Amino acid sequence: MEEREKPQISGERLRELRMSRGLTPRRLEQASGVPYDRLNELELGGGTAEDSTIEELADALDVDPSELLAD
Repeated sequence: MEEREKPQISGERLRELRMSRGLTPRRLEQASGVPYDRLNELELGGGTAEDSTIEELADALDVDPSELLAD
């Protein structure tokens, strides 16, 4: 069974969406369940993330998960 690559998150988009909703990283942590350190890491450098992390963030930000992904 072949493993597929994890999706790449756009850190810049994540930060823009969070800020446009007036959320601090700590508030997004509370709303999404994604740890603060992981949020910080993703915002600063983007990177790959599990599907579940992307879904949790998208739900908390009320966006489609695809809006968090890098082009």
